Amino acid sequence: MRTTRLAVAAAVAAVLVAVFAGPASAHVTIPDPGKKGGFSIVTFSVPNERDDASTTKIEVQLPKDEPLAFVSVQPKPGWEVETTKRTLDKPIEAFGETYDEVVDTVTWSGGKIAPGEFDTFAISVGPLPEDVDSLTFPTIQTYSSGEEVSWIDVADEGAEEPEHPAPTLTLVAADDGGHGSEATTTTAASSASGEAAASSDDGGTDGVAVAALVVAVVAAVLGAAALVVGRRSSAA
Repeated sequence: MRTTRLAVAAAVAAVLVAVFAGPASAHVTIPDPGKKGGFSIVTFSVPNERDDASTTKIEVQLPKDEPLAFVSVQPKPGWEVETTKRTLDKPIEAFGETYDEVVDTVTWSGGKIAPGEFDTFAISVGPLPEDVDSLTFPTIQTYSSGEEVSWIDVADEGAEEPEHPAPTLTLVAADDGGHGSEATTTTAASSASGEAAASSDDGGTDGVAVAALVVAVVAAVLGAAALVVGRRSSAA
């Protein structure tokens, strides 16, 4: 009986791991922060959430309320990139120059993120504002089936994370005052903790990841205990 109870407990724990860990990596996210007043590489981590279709296009909207004077795109083999611009109602200044036109959208297409895979897309932007703590980049993810997923929702302060949250860049104070600095980006491909270390604006993703880790450890311990007890019972 004891062996059965332990086995059931281990199975329940494994299910909880799947339930809690799954949503933590399901969103299009910006894992790393940017430095106020400076330049940063903004990396979008894009997972494929479908079992029967590939992601074939990613369209990113640059912040409307905080226009960025300089935007450049990192070349990505296998993908074509297109940018659009918009004219500002009120010109902005950067490094002594005035700009009345900025990049509005960046779109990657022609490539493929297969089921069970993810990829990263990067742009360099700046100078970042110094008087806000975050910037949102509404994103449209298109699948080979024609389905579009709009990652555009922004949660009100103190509210729960929406179903399709917009990727958010957290802004932190620069050590040198923020001028001319560039944040180094670590992609999810090089660190399994990249998603769990996403900004606090991910609406509790960190807490979910920690809970999943704790449950996973419990599941492992219970499973091992069940195995040991089962062997002893057989030997008896």
